[in-house]
Order: sequence, then C-alpha cells, then structure tokens
Amino acid sequence: MTSALFEIQDLHARPVDTEENSGTNLDILRGVDLVILEGELHALMGPNGSGKSTLANVLMGHPGYEVTRGKILFRGEDITGLAPDERGRLGIFLGFQYPQEIPGVKVLNFMQTALSRRKGIDLSLLEIRLSLMEKMAMLEMDQSFMDRHLNEGFSGGEKKRNEILQMALLEPDLAVLDETDSGLDVDALRIVGSGIRSIRESKPAMSALVITHYRRILEYLEPDRVHVLVAGRIVESGGPGLADRVDSQGFDAFRQGAGAGASGGRT
Repeated sequence: MTSALFEIQDLHARPVDTEENSGTNLDILRGVDLVILEGELHALMGPNGSGKSTLANVLMGHPGYEVTRGKILFRGEDITGLAPDERGRLGIFLGFQYPQEIPGVKVLNFMQTALSRRKGIDLSLLEIRLSLMEKMAMLEMDQSFMDRHLNEGFSGGEKKRNEILQMALLEPDLAVLDETDSGLDVDALRIVGSGIRSIRESKPAMSALVITHYRRILEYLEPDRVHVLVAGRIVESGGPGLADRVDSQGFDAFRQGAGAGASGGRT
C-alpha cells in the first residue's frame, strides 16, 4: 500500500489575536481531516468564506494564523510548529492565490535563492537560467520573463504562470495550489492546467492539493480525490464525480453537512 505523504488530523485554526481583531477571531477551521498519499492529486472545493485559503496558509505555517487543535503530519513527522522556510526545505510548496510583487528582485535571482535553499547548495545563475529556459518553454513563457522584477507589472495570468514556474523548478514533494485558476481566461487556464499536469508526469511521486471554487481546472488535472469544504469542515469526500455534483448542484446542496462533523479522511 502506498504510504501517506501528508496528513491533517482534526485541524482547528484561527487568525492570530491582534489589536485589530481582538476578541473576534473564532476558529475558521473547525476540525479538518485529510490524508494524501504519495503521488495523489486531491481537489478541495468550497464557497467563499469556507476556509480554503486559511487552510492553505495554515498548512504552510503562515504566522498570521494559529493552530488551536490538531496536527499536520508530513511523512509521518509532526510539522505543526515548523516555520514556513523549514516546511519549504522539506519539500512543501504553496502557490499563492494573490502572488506578491517584489520590486527590484528579478525572477532569475529569486529562483536562484529559492532553489539553492531547497537543495542546500549554492547554484550559479547560469545553472538556474538553463533550467528556467526548459521550464518556461513548457509553460509557453517568453524567456525575457526571467529578467523582469518578480510579479511587478505582471498580468493576472503571468502571476499564476510564474507560480507554476516556481513549482516546476523547485520540484516539491507536495504542492498546495490556492485558487491558481482564479482570474484566468480560457487560454491561460489551459496553459496553467497543462503545465501542472506536465510537472506531475515528470515527477510521478509528487502529490498536490488543488484548492478551487470551480471544476474547470480539474478537467486538465484528473484528481484522485475531491473534497468539499463548508464552514471550516470537509463535509463530503469522493472521486472525480463529486466535482461534477458541485458543478451541477452548487455548494448549497452540501451546506447541511457543515454541522455534522463530517470527515475528509479516506473511506
């Protein structure tokens, strides 16, 4: 039997208490359970406000959130307390819903630093440039892209393709993609979806959790498992056909299970 790469056990989490939200920050995640086996692609679907992006940030150790109960396991080890950079070095990658601009830092230099940290060795700019050229061809990106400042002046589609470019270069063991399809037109969606699929084909052992509102990107990715998140809980899990049900019935059909403590574990 294939071993579990990643496991979430009864995860509860909330924003960190600050002066701005003091006394108002209740748990957003209210008991999430999820198991991802090596090489699997899971899709997590849910309406606005269900906790999808909170989950993505908590899984990567965002300091703006705190885990109030439960555990996050990676290869059987408890990583709940690890910092984001430590999780990254272990092989966990987060593709942001809203990638940040970093003026003055070229894509090439950013990638050199990120991959050197990932591998634990100092890589030259030439090595990174050659690797990027190969990955950019796959994602139909102009090679001049690597000399632009990170996300500065990028279109929405360019920002999302840059996230997938980072994933292609870093070759993580687990990729968490937070609404990578949001804001993409039909052509950009095809490129991003095909790019994710190509990366997984080149590294079959890589697992992924794709977080999305819509079924459309899943047409390119063929998930092994689909989960529906409502009000901070996974209320139903199933095969690819579950995404079709969400598409045809909407999320209202699943809201009645939000208070039932349904589990996203494997059944």
